[in-house]
Amino acid sequence: MSNKLHIVSLGCTKNLVDTEVMMGKLQNFTLTDAQDEADVIIVNTCGFIDAAKEESINTVLSLHDARKEDSVLVMAGCLSERYKEELATQMPEVDIFTGVGDYDHIDELLQEKKSRFSEEVFLIDGSERVVTGSTYHAYIKLSEGCNQTCSFCAIPSFKGKLNSRNLDSIAKEVEGLVAKGYYDFSFVSQDSSSYMRDQNVKDGLSLLIQRIELIEGVKSARILYLYPSTTTISLLKNIAKSKIFHNYFDMPIQHINDEMLHMMKRGFGKEKTMELLNFMRSLPNSFVRTSFIVGHPNETDEMFEEMCEFASSFGFDRINVFSYSDEETTPAYDMNNKISDEVIASRAQILGDIASECTKKSLQNEVGKDIELIIDGESDEHEYLLSARKTIWAPEIDGEIYVNDRTKDEDLEFGKIYKAKVTDLVGNILTATVDNA
Repeated sequence: MSNKLHIVSLGCTKNLVDTEVMMGKLQNFTLTDAQDEADVIIVNTCGFIDAAKEESINTVLSLHDARKEDSVLVMAGCLSERYKEELATQMPEVDIFTGVGDYDHIDELLQEKKSRFSEEVFLIDGSERVVTGSTYHAYIKLSEGCNQTCSFCAIPSFKGKLNSRNLDSIAKEVEGLVAKGYYDFSFVSQDSSSYMRDQNVKDGLSLLIQRIELIEGVKSARILYLYPSTTTISLLKNIAKSKIFHNYFDMPIQHINDEMLHMMKRGFGKEKTMELLNFMRSLPNSFVRTSFIVGHPNETDEMFEEMCEFASSFGFDRINVFSYSDEETTPAYDMNNKISDEVIASRAQILGDIASECTKKSLQNEVGKDIELIIDGESDEHEYLLSARKTIWAPEIDGEIYVNDRTKDEDLEFGKIYKAKVTDLVGNILTATVDNA
């Protein structure tokens, strides 16, 4: 078999982990950025909302137009899984279709040159990955699927129910990565605070924290995607007690109006959600990230204004804003009182401006503080500026810091933790000076 591979990972970090598993199975291939030179092209697609679906299809078609004769084009992942019958007939450009259950069999599919959609849930256990994008940080997937029934979300319809990995499997993967020099980890899943609930363990994340703390060489960790009704004060206290896990709280609440939360089937109302958020905010050195959806069916101007007021006043460090996407197989798809695209776009712009202001305030609060940061490499801005991030921040989504000066005599090392002082905020980027150590 020819051996040049071009691979594209779309969507979330969970998808990225699956892409890295495919790369692990195809290490006899040479990676290439030139799609017109590749013998095999793989797109790991996202099928979450309309914009993601459109990006996935456009990417596949664009790569098809550029590829060389006799190359093999593979469409994998969530979009393939969700629309397997339709895509097989509507996209003759694709040679192999596969979904979310065969990432660790991609080498076999290429050998056989045939499509496959396995029923089994793929849980990464024992699969070798090629970690991309960092020499020190890796994402660790906790589970697959989701037991929640959010009105707007189609993911359980094609990803299935919650399936958690066991602790031994996760610990073994982390240990293997530590042996390769990785020391910073982000733990991800669709609903991380439900980890192990499918195995009748109520607080699996607290057990995970204890287990990871036993692994020598792990210096820094954070948990992404907490769900309000499965997050407890007890869990938050265990995160706060940890010497390794940061007080990093990423809990997408989607709305704050009581009636809308009920319509969204979010499990918790405003009061309990506020209780969790206030506790997170009260913890030392906490970082609180959330996301909101605008334009869900039946969202009134008053509901939207309540959300804007809350988003503006609470003190979030980061906010993601999503426009409602009308997805078949979801309860919201059959609801009346749909909001027009124009109103959704207008609301997204208003809340997006609030989100930008919240980020700016959060960054401004860092100026003058002593922090720990990790140098990632040279910045895109200037050859004399290095790109770094706070150790608590999640890579690529929470921003970067320019290290513009230093008091150390030797050169700063990439991938290493340093103590630094934040000196200024320029636009949306902090600048910092590394301390003498």
